[in-house]
Amino acid sequence: MGLFDIETIAFTVLNYPVSYVELIGTLFGFISVFLASKVNILTWPTGILNEVFLFLLFFQVQLYADMFLQVYFLTVTLYGWYNWKVKTPENTIKKLSFGSLGNTILLIVVLSIPAGYLIQNLHLYLPQYFKIPAAFPYIDSLVMTASIFATILLSQKKLDNWYIWISVDLICVVLYSVKGIYFLALEYFVFLGMAIYGYHYWRKQLING
Repeated sequence: MGLFDIETIAFTVLNYPVSYVELIGTLFGFISVFLASKVNILTWPTGILNEVFLFLLFFQVQLYADMFLQVYFLTVTLYGWYNWKVKTPENTIKKLSFGSLGNTILLIVVLSIPAGYLIQNLHLYLPQYFKIPAAFPYIDSLVMTASIFATILLSQKKLDNWYIWISVDLICVVLYSVKGIYFLALEYFVFLGMAIYGYHYWRKQLING
């Protein structure tokens, strides 16, 4: 077993073994989301570390949509880092129109359906890499699609990113609990609180802007 195998345990909490890969991914996730809620540009480099370790974790627990999502996150993280540093003044927070937000939600739902079908059959398309069928492919794909749009909105400093993150966090708390990744489920419960805080903090910045 390697250091970042889910069977390599860092410590145990209430009889739940926490692997190094889950621990490191979780800690950097906390740091990144907290920094995002404070509109701090360091959310992006800490996010990269979170993405690398969650990629390793999700592959090992057959949440393939979430695994691929980390690759996308890495790309958008680099874009967001550049956008916040070079193109967007630190205090520039904007809001989508009601119609644009509605279209965004519709796109998330529509795109998650073919994505779920693809993830559901991934073990048939690429059996040499994915030997076990995906767990909860449609829910996993909804999380993936919603997270894609939320990250884009975050990189553009749109207040509405927090609406989507709150929904994603609620789903993930349940999904990861069912999959038995309790430490990560706890992380997303905390993320939920951070997302609510981030919304109120960003909204205050927007009003006072």
